[in-house]
Amino acid sequence: MADERDMREIYARTLLEAAETDDRICVLEADLMKATGTPVFADRFPERAFNVGVAEANLVGIACGLASMGKRPYAATFTAFAARKAYDQFFVSGNYSGLRVNLIGTDPGITAELNGGTHMCFEDVTMMRAVPELTIIEPCDRRSLEALVRESIDYDGSIYLRLQRKGGLSLYDEDETFRIGKGNVVRDGDDVTIIAVGMVLMEEALKAIEMLSAEGISAALIDMHTIKPLDGDLVEQYARKTGAIVSCENAQVMGGLGAAIAEHLSETVPTPLCRIGSRDQFGQVGDLDYLKGTYAMDAASIVAGAKSVIARRRG
Repeated sequence: MADERDMREIYARTLLEAAETDDRICVLEADLMKATGTPVFADRFPERAFNVGVAEANLVGIACGLASMGKRPYAATFTAFAARKAYDQFFVSGNYSGLRVNLIGTDPGITAELNGGTHMCFEDVTMMRAVPELTIIEPCDRRSLEALVRESIDYDGSIYLRLQRKGGLSLYDEDETFRIGKGNVVRDGDDVTIIAVGMVLMEEALKAIEMLSAEGISAALIDMHTIKPLDGDLVEQYARKTGAIVSCENAQVMGGLGAAIAEHLSETVPTPLCRIGSRDQFGQVGDLDYLKGTYAMDAASIVAGAKSVIARRRG
């Protein structure tokens, strides 16, 4: 039977199950508990669930305090608030202080949809990549979310996790393994490599692969669920194999996944690269399909990008 649960339900249930045997785990919310799906955790462990109200800096500050006492806090709020409003607290009280704090940014990029430009945060990855020693992850489906959340519990260091709350992709089998810092090869191919992150762009990348295949183009697909630290070895391997790369992210390309790939390849295996994502743009109101097209985050844009890098390689 297909798994129809929202990603937020997977997130909350995974923490709840882990908390049954690990009393370090606690959740924190900024008046968005229902939106994140964590009332189920609060009902079971009310002493380990904290709703601090609309006070995101305080949310992160309290999470850091709990971490200093040996707890494993998971603090969640909309991506725009996690990145913009609580950046200094997360930087100084969490990362600079060497604590283990898990900050969850929900509704990343165009998944904010009708909440509009103020809530449509493309720049969070760029900001968070600049935090020394911070790990950034973005699962693309239900299985990877569950696995990476479980691995995060004992991970050595702070984590920023981008979480699309609604819907859910079932890409991986239950026995698929994941490691923070190591990408997963979803499809192999010889002509071009598509490196995607997150559910929106993974869905579009899968469509693009079929469109390319219909034209006789063999595309590899990598799920780069860990944006930082980048799996440089895997990037280099496929740069050498296909000689053409397309990066796909629901975020700002300046300083995002595509930038990380470009930086790495420029020092190792210089390779034609096309970056799919927001290009110096603000957010706006719209449904997901409209926004995919508006920000060129759709399958057609990925196909065009793949053809462009193949042509540059051959030139």
